Amino acid sequence: MTIRYFILTFILLLGSIPVRSQPDNSKGKFIVAQDGSGDFTTIQQAVNAVRDHMQYRFIIIVKPGTYKEKLVIPAWKKNIVISNADYSGKPFPSKDFTGNEKYSTYTSYTVLVQGNDCALENLTIVNGSGAVGQAVALTVEATRFAARNCSVLGNQDTLYLSKDGLNYFESCLIAGTTDFIFGEATAVFSKCTIKSLSNSYITAASTTREQQFGFVFLDCDLVAAPGVEKVYLGRPWRPYAKTVFINCNLGGHIKSEGWHAWPGDPMFADKDKSAFYAEHNNSGPGANTINRVAWSKILSAKQAKKYTSRNIFGPWKPVFQY
Repeated sequence: MTIRYFILTFILLLGSIPVRSQPDNSKGKFIVAQDGSGDFTTIQQAVNAVRDHMQYRFIIIVKPGTYKEKLVIPAWKKNIVISNADYSGKPFPSKDFTGNEKYSTYTSYTVLVQGNDCALENLTIVNGSGAVGQAVALTVEATRFAARNCSVLGNQDTLYLSKDGLNYFESCLIAGTTDFIFGEATAVFSKCTIKSLSNSYITAASTTREQQFGFVFLDCDLVAAPGVEKVYLGRPWRPYAKTVFINCNLGGHIKSEGWHAWPGDPMFADKDKSAFYAEHNNSGPGANTINRVAWSKILSAKQAKKYTSRNIFGPWKPVFQY
């Protein structure tokens, strides 16, 4: 499969530290092109070349092509990141620093974002390993991460928002099978398309007790691949999981129960008693709430008003270059 990657924008808000032998950062952008017509032929080369602790916005433009990289954006770059095929259980080429010989869910990512204040636009990120178990396309271990007009594609565990940070996705396509949007972060999905590729679960939040918000879906379209007809909106990975769908269009593949309690976990029993799963003003054939599980909630108009980006993110406002 050929995946085309377009413009990738990174916002670097860092302090200034001198770096020796750096490529020319003064022009404010690098171009990545596989045919050699740009500054670099791989995205990782461009990421590495951006000056550490940059104080102004820097742009990396990725020309169309399939970039088969396992890309890491270090924390000191604070912002950066394509197609790969690692998955949980796949042998490492050699042992990692812990002595592990196989990838896990946490190391199967195609792209790992560790730097804060990163913004991506018009990019496709793929884990192409197929239906082999947990195989992450994008892992975010940062805060104030934003993505617009991006596609994040995989199967199980596609998008891992692993830390208690702020994340914003606008007009993105996110596709997968089981728990394909999961993790601890506070995240807003605005006008996104959420595509289920099998009968399973969309979200698996692990929100902490201290967080006011978890995963918030606003004005999103929930769609499914042909033959998919039994999908839950989510199940709690941890006891205080929070997930809310507001003004979304829910396809007929959404089960009438809506949510699943994920029983059978001896360490975290009765998660349905502490999880917060709610809906408001959704439409479409999957939006009928009459048979929803008793422990889910239907928000009033007044309650739904607090689910705005301003309330959720506080002073942070996602900024894109284009």
